[in-house]
Amino acid sequence: MAETADTDRDGRTDGRETLAFQSVPLGDIESARSRHMWTRSAVHVADDGECVVTGEWDGTVTARATGSESFETRWSVTHPEHAVGITTLEDGGTAETVVVAGRGDTGTIAAYDATTGDQRWRYDTVDDLGEAVKDTIFYLPYVVALEVAPDGETLYAAGRRYERDGETRRWHSVVYAFAPDGSVRWTYETDASPIALDIDASGERLAVGYNRCMGDHDTGLVVLETGSGGLEWTWDPGTDGDRRVGDVSFDGDSIAVSSHGDKRGYLLGPGGAERWHVDLAVETEREGETLYAYPNHAVASDGTVSFVTGNTYAVDARETEHRHPHEHRLATFDADGDLLWAEGVQGFVHGLATDGETVVTPCAQNFRVRDPDTHAVRWFDRTSGSRGVEPFEGIATACALAGNTLAAIEESVAYHDEDRTRGEYALHVATLE
Repeated sequence: MAETADTDRDGRTDGRETLAFQSVPLGDIESARSRHMWTRSAVHVADDGECVVTGEWDGTVTARATGSESFETRWSVTHPEHAVGITTLEDGGTAETVVVAGRGDTGTIAAYDATTGDQRWRYDTVDDLGEAVKDTIFYLPYVVALEVAPDGETLYAAGRRYERDGETRRWHSVVYAFAPDGSVRWTYETDASPIALDIDASGERLAVGYNRCMGDHDTGLVVLETGSGGLEWTWDPGTDGDRRVGDVSFDGDSIAVSSHGDKRGYLLGPGGAERWHVDLAVETEREGETLYAYPNHAVASDGTVSFVTGNTYAVDARETEHRHPHEHRLATFDADGDLLWAEGVQGFVHGLATDGETVVTPCAQNFRVRDPDTHAVRWFDRTSGSRGVEPFEGIATACALAGNTLAAIEESVAYHDEDRTRGEYALHVATLE
């Protein structure tokens, strides 16, 4: 299938789906500026779409029922720090425990009863990662990823902390396996920066993607045996510099990897054997500029692999006059690595949501052009491409999908060259057809 351009950005024509979104204000948040900001919000859909849980920058975590127009609040608690990741431990498809990942002084992972919100257990990763050496967001302990085993009970988490002393930069990181009661079954520690986790369908292997490797740990992908945390195998793009992997995703015995090292997408077999690779946003010349974009996200399912690229950057320059032709693009490939379809997502995507058949992208700033018409949630059929788009006045920074319930977070934005604030801090929920 030939590549297509996302020219119908308002999503209201060409037979695309339109959804009836219901909205709930989330209070106040400092407006984003022209360049995209770090992760400040989280959302998760549980109970087969019957409950939506939000995490806010001030630590507020709220569970809401989706069966009424008022989105009745089931419970609300205050996490010890910024609530930037959410998942659930389940029993037979019903959420039993809500787990929240934090970013702050303690890097706290906490589990809350899914019915009452009562705290069941808490683990402070600062005890392993060490305390921040500087009072700024980038130095704080940060739980970057949560992953739940297929049994719905075992939780895996990755935490990291950054520090800099003159020209010396260091990462401290730990991957954890937690039992349902919060006890730690095993840990895997490195001096690199983890960015993504994924577990295979059997629950026997955990893939860990490392974004920055500038110490003794010098490999972008690690595959661990989940029973003990023992190392099974590793893989690396083999490129110069400390940039390595952006995301990982299992599909059967294959792992899709987005490479920050060479800006390609890979499909690996057992042991890291390369099945194929594709150019995503490799270095490209445009009128005297050498441009590239990082492949930030990957999702693999039923023999297809989708990759999302991010912002344009230039080699040896901070600003660019031009844009990489494959920036801000969702591209999907078949089992042989042949392109099925590719479409623009129009701006920076913080993360993907998928149920296997549908892929959802929340689009935030496109700071090179600062076009507010790009702010939207877009959803795509895994095999055929675009299904619909919902424009937001502000920027879409997080999304979740389960049981046909689509939830997204909007944050306000104030571009540096405009005298206005666009959008609000809000939760938006709709039902996919």
